[in-house]
Order: sequence, then structure tokens, then C-alpha cells
Amino acid sequence: MAMSTSHMPRPSFYTSHGIRFSQKPSWFRAQPRTKLNPSVNIKASAGVRKEDIVIVGAGIAGLATAVSLRRLGIGSVVLEQAASLRTGGTSLTLFKNGWRVLDAIGVADTLRGQFLEIQGMVVNSEDGRELRSFKFKDEDQTQEVRAVERRILLETLANELPPETVRFSSKLAKIQSSENGETLLQLTDGTTLLAKIVIGCDGIRSPIAKWMGFSEPKHVGYSAFRGLGVYPNGQPFAANVNYIYGRGLRAGYVPVSPTKVYWFICYNSPSSPGPKITDPALLRKQAKELVNNWPEELIRLIELSPDETISKTPLVDRWLWPGLSPPASTGKVVLVGDAWHPMTPNLGQGACCALEDSVILTRKLAYAIKSGPTAVEGALRAYGEERWPRVFPLTVRANLVGSLLQWDNQLVCSIRNNVVIPKLVRLGPVLEHTNFECEPLKA
Repeated sequence: MAMSTSHMPRPSFYTSHGIRFSQKPSWFRAQPRTKLNPSVNIKASAGVRKEDIVIVGAGIAGLATAVSLRRLGIGSVVLEQAASLRTGGTSLTLFKNGWRVLDAIGVADTLRGQFLEIQGMVVNSEDGRELRSFKFKDEDQTQEVRAVERRILLETLANELPPETVRFSSKLAKIQSSENGETLLQLTDGTTLLAKIVIGCDGIRSPIAKWMGFSEPKHVGYSAFRGLGVYPNGQPFAANVNYIYGRGLRAGYVPVSPTKVYWFICYNSPSSPGPKITDPALLRKQAKELVNNWPEELIRLIELSPDETISKTPLVDRWLWPGLSPPASTGKVVLVGDAWHPMTPNLGQGACCALEDSVILTRKLAYAIKSGPTAVEGALRAYGEERWPRVFPLTVRANLVGSLLQWDNQLVCSIRNNVVIPKLVRLGPVLEHTNFECEPLKA
């Protein structure tokens, strides 16, 4: 995919890697040749590429971090193991905290024009009975909700970066610290990079998180089908998030644009879901069988979804227990988004939290870079300390909400549908976590 260069003025000082400051930093690109740990096996030191900031992963977290750094005049290199942007998948829901970040980095208005603003939420039982409905603006005039196609979000972010910022077909094979605190990254194609700062945005199964001592994310007991229904002549739905709750099974759909509607089905599944199924025909068949007797519009959505949009994924998360989980950073290596705090999608906060991470890390890192190398590790620690009280409770809460909605006991589901949802749930407190202030990033 072609990436256009953003029209930013040439700064007074610009390093060979695009790092901008009013005065030349005393440590970026100015240190003597690195002395590596003897355990690091490099055949020819001349073949080692030196980089200031390397971001591993060109997903939402990685690209948003690169764009955020760019807005503050700091360049980076983004390593992506795929041959191009991973634009598969369907869509994701962004609440107002996500939009505040996109405003701050200057891409929100480009996206707003392409996606419908969602007005409210409707909750139904599997037999079609409406249990409750809400209007977002009635609860919070500042709330903003849109379902955004992942492909368009990634392309929009990537187009804000200079050409060749994202290096494709660059899969990490090994990571190792050097004696002076820099980090050695060895790629599967034989390339070796030596980075002053490494930002791990490499997703749920992050090799960098594993290297830092994090446990594997745990399966939460249910999986999800997802897809994107396409209506060439216009989709028929009002701009609402629609939920359907059954026993051990739930589904939902939300209009994305005038012609596209995102849908999902969550179903209870064993901890070992078995071999991955990629055959679209089989995935479509399995999804339809799960909701065979549910409202017809859901079945129709599945039928109208192109093969490449249909997927099935086991859902996982990782609880960052205080005192037990490693910190977000080790030396000058730090994690962002799903690489650090994978969470279930039950609150719609996975992408939103990754976006929040990106701007908070960027602000702290930019200040530290101007102060010198000794300030960087402290800035990365401060980022983790600030973000942990935000992301850990959200991860736990998303997990508990999912458990509540996946109940399969008939009595419990009856109480949920006839008492809890109609009479006890209030949307304001439910969405309080979407409050997030974020000033524009300016160099």
C-alpha cells in the first residue's frame, strides 16, 4: 500500500531517522560504537543497523504510537512481520476516549466522515423481545460512538507517516539487551538492529512480552465469530448497537457505514478450541447454526458477509496482578496495547486503551529524550505506573461483564433478562470509563 508523506514543516534539526528537536539531543545518534554483551553473537558488527526508536508491530497500537511520536517531532521505525498492513478482520467500536486520542493526533475528522455515529443501544432477548434501550446523548452529551473498519483505520494512520517508516516482512526472531542498555533485535531474514528504545506493539501473543516475563494470555471460556455484512444498495438498520442475549450465547450487530454492518456471535467454548478453521464456508455454516432460531436479520447479515470478513477467534485476556506481573517496561523496552494488557471486547475498550497508551507514552518519552538517556527509563516506568490503574480494572471488569453475559443457567438468565437489564442497569455508570481528556499533540 502506498503511504503518503504528511505535510509537516522541515524542523531546524532533523536526524537521519526523522527525529526533530529545536536543539540537537546530546545522546540520540551521538554515542560511540556500542559494546555488546559477549553473549550476543553478531558475525559482523558493520552489518548492524542502528536505530533510535523501533516499534515492533504495525497494528493500531504501533501505528498510533508512531504517528503520536511524529506529531511531537520524533521519528521511528516500525517493524511489521506481514508483507503489508494486516487489514483483514472486520471493525471495532470506538467510544469517546478513542476519538479524543484520534483528535489529538490529527486523524479523527478524516475518519468521522466515513463512519456513522451510533445514537444508542438496544438489548433484545433471543426471541426478539426488547429488554431495554438507551440513547447515548441522554446519558452523556459528549459521548461519541462509531464502529470503524480496521482496514481504514490502519491505512489512515499509516498515511500520516513518512515513506519507508513501516518496514514490512520484518519478523522478530530474537531480542537481547546489550551492556550499555540498548537492545539488539534480530529478524528472521538475518537483519540485525540495535535500538536505543524499543516499543512492543506486537499484539496478544507478543514475543517481546514473553521476553519480559509476561505469562501467556488465558482463554476466558468463550469464543467469537465476527463478520461484516455488505448491502450494496444500502443497509436497513437504525444507527444503534443491537445486542441479543441467550443462554451461553449472545450476538450483536452495529451499522458501520451506509452499506456495511458489523456483527458478532459469542458462544461458550472449551479452553482448547482445537485446530484453527479458515474455510469461510465452514465458518459461515457454524455461525448460522449457533443462531438458527434467532431473529432473521442476524442470519441475513451472516449470509451477506464476504468470505474474507468472517473469522472465529478464542477470546483471551491477561490480568496484571500487582506484585506478580512484570512492569510495563524493562530498561528501554516498553509495551503498548494488547502486547501488555490484552482484554476481552465486552466493554469495547481494547483499541481505545491502546490509543490512550500511545499518546501518554509519547508525551513522557518526548520530554525524556530532550532530557537525556538517563531520563528515558524513568519515563517508561512512569508511563506504566500511570496506565496500570487504568488498564487493570478495565481488563477485570470486561472479563466479569463477559462472564455475566455468557451465563447458561436458565434461572440466572431469566433474572438477567427480566430484572437486571430492564430495571437495574444504568448506562451512565456503565460508560463512565470512556471519560478521558487528551490535548492535541504539538511539537
